[in-house]
Amino acid sequence: MKNRNINHRDDWQTPPELYEKLNKEFNFDFDPCPINPKFDGLNCEWNLRNFINPPYSRTLKEAFIRKAFEESKKGKLCVMLLPVSTSTKIFHEIIYPNAKIRFLKGRVKFIGTNTFGEKVSTKCGMHDSMIVIFGKKNN
Repeated sequence: MKNRNINHRDDWQTPPELYEKLNKEFNFDFDPCPINPKFDGLNCEWNLRNFINPPYSRTLKEAFIRKAFEESKKGKLCVMLLPVSTSTKIFHEIIYPNAKIRFLKGRVKFIGTNTFGEKVSTKCGMHDSMIVIFGKKNN
């Protein structure tokens, strides 16, 4: 079993092929979670068609889920790549009653730096993933 108590990083990039597949369907015009430590996607106005792969640390992930839900109430499309966590409060109170959910087959191979300081793109993440869609596709 993997040690889940080690320090994990929040800056893992979506694999280009997954992003391109989603972008082809949704035609994104904004990413509030780019790999840029100086950018704060929680404190800005989002565009009409947003792709969100938030940091997976609990506090930031939940903040981005809440922000995406609020932005969708303004008529914006928010498509999120999230770890599957169906037993959580935020899943049952925000995601499940308000979003379309697509579970991905297999685990996503994110791009980032592992705990040994090596850049990797061929290793699967620790969690299954889901696509969570707040808002309407035809915005």
